[in-house]
Amino acid sequence: MEPRWVVVAAVALVVLALALVLALRRRSRPPRTVVAAAPPPTATDRLRRGLVATRERLLGQLDAVLARGPDDADRVYPELEEALVAADVGVRTAGELVARVRGRVGRGGDAGGIRAAVRDEVAAILGADSPPAPTARPWVVLVLGVNGVGKTTTIGKLAALHAAAGRRVLMVAGDTFRAAAIDQLGIWAERTGAELVRQGPGANPAAVAFDGMKAAIARGVDVVLVDTAGRLHTRANLMEELRKMQRVVAREVAGAPHETLLVLDATTGQNAIAQARTFTDAIGVTGIVLTKLDGTARGGVVIAIRKETGLPIRYVGVGEAVDDLRPFDAGQFTAALFDGDRGGAKGSVFS
Repeated sequence: MEPRWVVVAAVALVVLALALVLALRRRSRPPRTVVAAAPPPTATDRLRRGLVATRERLLGQLDAVLARGPDDADRVYPELEEALVAADVGVRTAGELVARVRGRVGRGGDAGGIRAAVRDEVAAILGADSPPAPTARPWVVLVLGVNGVGKTTTIGKLAALHAAAGRRVLMVAGDTFRAAAIDQLGIWAERTGAELVRQGPGANPAAVAFDGMKAAIARGVDVVLVDTAGRLHTRANLMEELRKMQRVVAREVAGAPHETLLVLDATTGQNAIAQARTFTDAIGVTGIVLTKLDGTARGGVVIAIRKETGLPIRYVGVGEAVDDLRPFDAGQFTAALFDGDRGGAKGSVFS
């Protein structure tokens, strides 16, 4: 029997030794590093990504201007104005902005002070307006714009924003001259859970608007988004058709339209300002939606539109995703445009 006990004892010792080795290995291992998930991008992060081309161009030119030494003091402000014009801020707005900065900083400021003054003056021009919350039911929004600006897609994204806020949305396919627009709104209605009022291609847009208002009241929806035909802002007869739709909406829903949004393409630059003036004269625009800011290095047009038309910027589009249409916030915009730059010129640029 002794050999058996010897074998059992030997096996037990081996098992004990293995357990001891494993325990020592566990103690000697470095602690596991838990990598926290990256936080979701903020609204300012999205704007910063969308404005990267504008920011790189504007800040690159500002850095070059602000790197001037005391001997070039008289050239700094004219070149600062040129840099702003190159970013599509507009000649008139750039001139007024630089005059304000010069009045604040004078000849004794340094690069950081001038950059901060430019930032503050841009924020002051943009103001603090934000999209109004619906106060009527239904809250009717008439959406205008020429062909190609992204108007119908903007309506779909607006529907998604309202749906996310818990509002019941009805879309009215009033762009009856373009069959694709009707189909496109149908896709957005399915995607966002919105309801849709539509007729066939070629139908009378005012009749579609009439049906939409009746449906909105009957169904008790919260928000109505009315698409309109994309049209040249220089065609008087087409603008009159828009006025007819506006009259129908006003007749059927008291106080409507509560918002008349004009969609503009940021890549068209100063032409967008001409569109804004013409539509405002004809229809009475209450706010601007500026799309495709991510596709241009001349995003300073936001500043020009606000200053030269007096219209508030309600929303900006900085990408293709649904949540890349953002309610406009002047503070977020200026932060995305000016903050987190490459540091630029240091020290005094004036004697």
